Amino acid sequence: MLALVATFVFSCLLFLSKPCARDMRFFLASLCQELALSLLGFLAGYRLLGGVASTPAPTRAPADAMPLMPSFKRKRPVAKVESAEATGDPSLLDLPELTIDCILARLPPAELRNMAAVCRSMRDRCRADHLWESHMSDKWGPVMGAAAREEWRSYLSSSSAADGGGGAAGCGSGGGVKRRRWLAALSCVCPVVSWIRPRADGGAGKSAGPVLDDSVMSWYLHMESGKFWFPAQVYNREHGHVGFMMSCYDAELSYDFHTDTFRARYPPHGRRTVVLEDGVQWDRVRAPPVDTLAHDLHVSDCLHELRPGDSIEIQWRRNKEFPYGWWYGVVGHLESCDGNEHFCRCHLSDTIVLEFNQYTPGSRWRQSLVNRKDHREEGNEGDGFYGGIRKLHSKDEISKWKQLWPIDILE
Repeated sequence: MLALVATFVFSCLLFLSKPCARDMRFFLASLCQELALSLLGFLAGYRLLGGVASTPAPTRAPADAMPLMPSFKRKRPVAKVESAEATGDPSLLDLPELTIDCILARLPPAELRNMAAVCRSMRDRCRADHLWESHMSDKWGPVMGAAAREEWRSYLSSSSAADGGGGAAGCGSGGGVKRRRWLAALSCVCPVVSWIRPRADGGAGKSAGPVLDDSVMSWYLHMESGKFWFPAQVYNREHGHVGFMMSCYDAELSYDFHTDTFRARYPPHGRRTVVLEDGVQWDRVRAPPVDTLAHDLHVSDCLHELRPGDSIEIQWRRNKEFPYGWWYGVVGHLESCDGNEHFCRCHLSDTIVLEFNQYTPGSRWRQSLVNRKDHREEGNEGDGFYGGIRKLHSKDEISKWKQLWPIDILE
């Protein structure tokens, strides 16, 4: 033991002369911690065993014999559990492949993740993409669109580049790699260093969290943990602010598993900075229905088929600096039409009447006119700018808007 301590002190003096003091401080702290734990474990084991070496041997050592070096192997429990091979009892892995796959497919995500920690064989099976794709679709499908998938690919690429980039070849760069190199170099001088296993989290003592890779399981767990922010849209933003009622705006979302809600981060516009909103419920979140970005004009491809009574969403923004939001409305009748469906010819007119009935009659926000043949962006700085239009065909989309209808008519 004295030789071991002397070798350690000599190694410390040798490497303290190197310029990278920061890495050495971290290394020495980790090394001292591991040596202290190993020494305590050895002394505790030696005391409990009465000085008998724990390594099994054909003949038991004398009671007063002290082992030359402590055994750092995990002690087997006194009451040994016989393996399935020894007892001949059936194991889960003895089942046919299809049966095992059917069992795993019925496990919820939490249990499927626990099964992955049983053994190497179950780890590979439980991480299969086809098992997690159904969980991904069931939980995150309503709020995840093509933009979120693209963001996940960018997230993976940026994380991989950050891990492999390294930075400048000096002190403080590539900390994880350099620590492993320190341990490898020092193990040549002090063999005890080879027993130390670097922590996955860099020695911070915190949980490393879900593993980041291109598997569907990794994507699901990063969504669940809230580490991944993804693009989506939020109805009635900012806790139902009156200025945003019956609208849907782009935002970046992060899941909060403690409250089963989302955190929303709205991009800055005009003089406004980034706006944050907590506690966004699931029923206020949706995947973007189109690929149009918030500052781009959507190409309207439904103008020729719009008729009175059709439900629509139209882009609207307060001024040119603001992003577009999607606002709910319906197609109305022209003033010259009495609304009789048998005599209505509004669908033949080049002018389309858009009505926003959440506003009181006479309000300047109640109605707007757009050109059916040559509509792009129309409006002014006083009334705002109306952009692209999309017709709502799904009953679920229309029902969602009606569920969000304000209790009181807006001014």
